Parts: sequence; C-alpha cells; structure tokens
Amino acid sequence: MAANIIAFASVIPKINEKFPSDDSLFFLFASCDLDADGQLKPMIGGEAQLIKNESTEQKYKYVVKIEVPKGFGEIGAVIVELKDGSPEKFINTVVVANPTSHNTITFSCTSWVQPKNLIPNQRRIFFSTKSYLPEETPAGLVNLRAEDLANLRGQKEDGTVDTNERKAFERIYDYDVYNDLGDPDVDTKWKRPVLGGSVQYPYPRRCRTGRPATVSDPKSEQRSAESFYVPRDEAFSEVKQKMFPTNPGKKDKLGAKPFTDFTQIDLMFRDGIAPPSNPHEILQFNIISTLNASNQSSVQPTPVQPDTPVIKFPPPEALKRDKFNWLSDGEFARQTLAGLNPYCIQLVKSWPLKSELDPEEYGPQESAFTTDLVQKLIGSSLTVEEAIAQKKLFILDYHDTLMQYVEKVRSIKRTTLYGSRTLFFLNSDDTLTPLGIELTRPPKAGKPQWKQVFSPSTQATDAWLWRLAKAHVLAHDSCVHQLVVHWLRTHCCMEPYAIALNRQLSTMHPIYRLLHPHFRFNMRINSNAREILINAGGIIESTFSAGGYSMEFSSLVYKREWQFDTQALPEDLIRRGMAERDASAPHGLKLAIEDYPFANDGLILWDALVEWMSAYVNHYYPDENAIKNDKELIAWWEEIKEKGHPDKKKAAGWPSLKTPKDLIQIVSTIAWVGCGHHSAVNFIQYAHAGYFPSRPSIARTNMPTEDFDQIPEEFIDNPESVILEAFPSIAQASTVAQTMLILSAHSPDEEYIGKKIEPAWAEDPTIARAFEKFKMRLNKLEKTIDKRNENSELKNRHGAGLVPYEVLKPTSDYGVTGKGVPYSVST
Repeated sequence: MAANIIAFASVIPKINEKFPSDDSLFFLFASCDLDADGQLKPMIGGEAQLIKNESTEQKYKYVVKIEVPKGFGEIGAVIVELKDGSPEKFINTVVVANPTSHNTITFSCTSWVQPKNLIPNQRRIFFSTKSYLPEETPAGLVNLRAEDLANLRGQKEDGTVDTNERKAFERIYDYDVYNDLGDPDVDTKWKRPVLGGSVQYPYPRRCRTGRPATVSDPKSEQRSAESFYVPRDEAFSEVKQKMFPTNPGKKDKLGAKPFTDFTQIDLMFRDGIAPPSNPHEILQFNIISTLNASNQSSVQPTPVQPDTPVIKFPPPEALKRDKFNWLSDGEFARQTLAGLNPYCIQLVKSWPLKSELDPEEYGPQESAFTTDLVQKLIGSSLTVEEAIAQKKLFILDYHDTLMQYVEKVRSIKRTTLYGSRTLFFLNSDDTLTPLGIELTRPPKAGKPQWKQVFSPSTQATDAWLWRLAKAHVLAHDSCVHQLVVHWLRTHCCMEPYAIALNRQLSTMHPIYRLLHPHFRFNMRINSNAREILINAGGIIESTFSAGGYSMEFSSLVYKREWQFDTQALPEDLIRRGMAERDASAPHGLKLAIEDYPFANDGLILWDALVEWMSAYVNHYYPDENAIKNDKELIAWWEEIKEKGHPDKKKAAGWPSLKTPKDLIQIVSTIAWVGCGHHSAVNFIQYAHAGYFPSRPSIARTNMPTEDFDQIPEEFIDNPESVILEAFPSIAQASTVAQTMLILSAHSPDEEYIGKKIEPAWAEDPTIARAFEKFKMRLNKLEKTIDKRNENSELKNRHGAGLVPYEVLKPTSDYGVTGKGVPYSVST
C-alpha cells in the first residue's frame, strides 16, 4: 500500500528579494535501498509550491505532498531543481515528514542551487543528516555519492575535467599557484613572481579560477575587475559582505607626509584630522549601519566623504586605558606574551647567538650581543651561562629572515629594513624585561656590515635611540605577524585543506561534517586578500616593512620553517622552547613562562578541541581497519600533501594516517589553526595596533647612528621629529588603522566555536552528548579567563592600564570586542 509524505523546503531569500506567488521548486527523492534485482529504485518527486501565508522576509516555505510506493525504503537523498531562468536560491533545509508515523528526515542543505539552464549536466544532490563512511554507504546512494564528488571536482561525464574559466555560479574546487598577485599588463612594476611550483618560491595552493594569462607575462594570471572566483557556497553571506569594502582601491598612491607632532596623532582618535593626500579608498568604506545595530557605533571611523573635513577613528582599547603605554618597556615585552603576536617569542637555547647566513654575502655571523655585553645588561646577580641554564633569556629573532631582504627593501623609496634580534630577561614575577635590540645591515656599496645594540637608558640621547630602535623592531614584528603568523599560517595554509575536503570527502562523510564549519568563508576572505591586501601595490605592500617583497618574504618563511605538525599549539610551544613535555603538569606541558596568557588560555581551548575531536573520531573509527578502509579519507590526506602543499610534500612534519590517534591529531591541528590560532592573532589587531606609535607597521628611516660618525644635530635638537619621520605616514597610518578595524570586527552572523550544534551532529546521540560536553568546557573557559584577568598576581594580564587578555573567550557580541573564537578563518 502506498503512503504519502510531505516535503518542506526552507529557502532564505536575498535581502529585499521577493519571490512570485506561483514560485516553485522540484524535488526528486532517492531511496537508500536497491530493488529486488539489485537495481536503483526509480526516484519519487513532485513540484513544491511556495506557501505565501507561511513565508516571511527572512525565510520562504515550499511544500509538496508526494506518494511513496510500497517498499520504497528510507529516503536518503534529494535532488533539487529550479526552472530554467529562475533566480538562484539558497536552500536552507529540506524536511520530509510522514504524517502517519510522525517520522522526519532532515536535509541540512545550506547551499545555493542554480537553474538547470546554467548547469544542465550537474544535478544538485543533498544527503540527509545521517553520516556514512564510504564502505557503509547505503547501496541506493553509492552512485549519487560519487556523482556529487565528481561535480565538485568539475569532472564531466567522460571523466575529463572542466578547465574553462570559472563562473561565479559554479561550485568547482581545484588548485592553482599564486600567480594573480601582480598586474604586469597595467605596469611592469606590478609584476610579481609566481608563488608555488618552484624551488625558489614554494607556497601552498589557492583555489583555481582559470582566468587567461596576462599579455606581458604568460606565467601570471589576469586580474578580473569583478570579485575573484570562489565556489558559490564559499561566498560571503550578504550580512558578512557588508563588513568589507567592494572597491579594491588604487595601487601605490599613498602619500608620504609624516605627522607633524604627537598632538596630530592624538587628534586622529579625538577630533579628527584632515584626510591625507591621495587617501586609500578603504577610508571611504562605511560599516556604521551594520555595527550600529549592536550599539557599536563607538568603534567606527568617520569615513572620508566630500562633505566631511576630517577623518576620525575611535580610540583603540590600549590607547583608552593608557595613552603612554607605547613608551613602556614593560608593555613592549608583555606584548610578546599577551599581544596580537604571541607566536614568535623564543627561549634562548644556545650561546653565543650566531647567524646561519653566508658571511661572504651578509657579513660576519657573530652577534653584537656578546657575552660581556649581555653580562653587563643582566647585572651581577647571575652569569650569562646561568641565565641560559635557568631559562631566563628569551628572544625575538628576525635576524636571518629579514637580512635576506634588507638590500631589496632599501631600494624602495621611503622605507628601510634591518635584521634584528631583541633579547629579554625573565623576572621572578614572570614578567619580561627587554635587555637590548640588535639591528644589523649587511655590507653594501663597499661598506662593511653594520650592527649595533641599543638598550634602555636614562641618558637622554640613548633613551631616544632606544625608542627609535623599538619602533624598528615593532615594525619587523608587525611585518612577520601579518605576513607569516596571520596570513601564511592561518589564511593561506587552511585553503588547500578546504579544497581537498570538498574534492575528496562526500558531504555525507563524518569528517567532512566535522571540519566543514572550520572552513566557512575561508576562500572568500582569501580571495578578498588577493584583491586588495596582498596584491602588488595593495595595502600590505604600501604600508608594511617588506613593501613589494612582502609575499616573496612569506614564501621564504614557508620554505624555511613551515611544518604541519608544529601548527598544533603544544608542538609550536615546544618548538620555540616555550614549553617542554611533563606528564605531571597541566595539559602535559611545563611552560617556560608560567604567566603566558596566550598559552595558558590556548591550551585549555586546545584540550577541549582534542577531547571533542577524539570522541567524534573514535565513534566512527574504532580501530585501524576503519581508517585503512576509508578510501575517501586516505585520498583527502594524500591530496592535501600532493596537491595542496606539493612544494613541501617531501618535507618533515606530515603525520602518517594509519590510526584513529593519527586522525585525531590531524583534525585537531586543522581545527586549532582555523579557530584558536587565527582568533588569537586577528581580533585584537585594532586594540593594540590601531594607535600606531604602539605598533608601527613600517619604519621609514635609518637609525641615525648607522649613516653618521656622529649623531646628527637634528636628532639632538628635535628627536621627536626624527621618530615621526620614521613612523608611518599619515596616509599609511590611517589606511592600516581602518584595515585593522575592519579585520577586528565580528559580523552579526559569526559562528562561534561550540555555540550551536550542527544538524548532522545532533542526528547521532553519542555525538550530540560529546558536543554538549565540549560546549560545557568552553563555557568554563570563559569563566576561567575572567578569573585570570582579575588575578593581581598574574602581572602579564592584570595591572593598571593593561588590556585584559580576552581574545580566546569563545563567544562574543558582534562588532569590535577583542574576544570571540569563530570556527573559521573568515576575517
């Protein structure tokens, strides 16, 4: 006897989009079972009509009643079709209900569907929220599972791959090198090397767009006037898109005029200043309408408009709490542990310090931090050898990486560069004290290598030289933070994982469903970065220390340092000497500095992630055979190495994938990079770097002791003007402040880790319970962070004028809050 089911579709319209009252969708439902002859059962379907009285501006509802033949079996997949010429639709969910048994089957689609005439040879297939490993796939769904994956790879019916230029409505995932950063057809000065595919410039891969080559450089890809392609489901939501400018802006047009005095700098955050000459178009971007909805109007700049005589920024949190903290040596040191780049401080493990660069090209390898000098800086309380043995010396070491670009960067007007080392001493209260800064310039134009150590001083001239040396190191740290710690290690390296996930793991695969939230909007934000931030003449090249060599520099660091295994938080801490394994210590790690806010909070989040991932993985993979038999999983991991990171596929650091424990480490590492790592280095950018004297993005002039035998009278008479000349120009500072403000803001539709369960997780009671436990641990982390910030004994997070360390609190309101951990790298 036949039965009837009712199928409901929830469709989310675009803003202000109206559907006609006679609008409809067409459904085809597939059985999980084969018929008695082992053949696919015919699909059942019907046309779902728009139910106008049950629809709202936020969601449209479509309903169809379908007769189900006897013995059809459980429904496992639905194919959604739109009429030719219909506008695309965002299908949120499809629910099949049996009025007799009251059973329901849910399809969590959250995907765009195109009309048949646009993609005639690809069916839009959605699977129910029940997850299946490949070998467990119901027989009636095996072909659909393979067909859906083939569609995502761009495979045609004959097995060949579509290599045409990608169109905005498509959802095809493939790889390409970074060959679209330059714009040589506009001007040869915008030519940039291809990153990826060579020994000289290894790099992770991005999503392929298939655009034609430039005329002047066949290795480079043309830059389209419209937004760069990403698969349709990777595009921002309309709510998210409001948080970002659509105009990429001009290239290399920023003015060089410096600030006249510190009063003018303060006016940027109070009454406003006159717009700089040739301001970047990003200053015209206005997100007030979005953030005002959450009472965040206080964190908005006044955009540069023809009738607006000033540009004004809200005071960043650090400036509000202590406007003089940029002068504080204690804050300079604390930032390495609780600032926006807590990833570069290292323990000094060997002595003396020595460069690994070729002395023929870069000069003597010995550091200017000699034992005698450091002994003088430490004092007589202990020897240098004792300080190292007691783990009292720490370092920011940008010497060898930056030295290789000093000559190149110095060829750019109005900027300079040094190799640098900054040495710190650990006090008994777990605070750091800076001992000195070593700046080095390689030999040039017949002149020998120059290097000098600058240290804190109460003597007037030395005190100003120290401030200037700090400005240089902070610019170096800003450069490494933005290009390596932030862009390369999170944004860039996550994209190949996401591409491989969509190409090799079915949407019904449990690991796909585990990791998919951690890739939300990653490709779109990376595409935006290639359009406006990291492109030739873009914001990064125009405002940060490495200039036109910025991306080339990130390739060097990828080549020298990047390994998959050390992206896990514990391994990263161990690599830098900031922790060592100790089974008796919290998290199994003994920290070299116990009051290390990033590590303290991060390890709780890491442990919670690992526990959640372990429960999930062990549920689906009880033993090694389950891993071995999962062909999709093995193909995914191999493709990450072979196609996503092919330039490093033979390098150390890739875990094997043979056991559930291996898989747990892999997925935990990927998830951590997407949530914890990225949040820690992104969402407090404006708080700590919006007021640029605290953290200049670039240093534009040489140290006065490098170019002159005697310190110039100009410096003696007016050291403030010299440091202002070294600081970013008005145009650079305002562009960076606006960029930091945008990147530090959460969108209203942000998805925070552990806040809401995914439908597929809720489907399985075991997974649902594990998620609730994960959620409880994250709630506890919120409270732990609050308690730590109130603890006066923790000097690196509590004190007069200090910004509390809240960035790893899992949830947040939207806007600029300085806290909140989204699942993914989406900002």
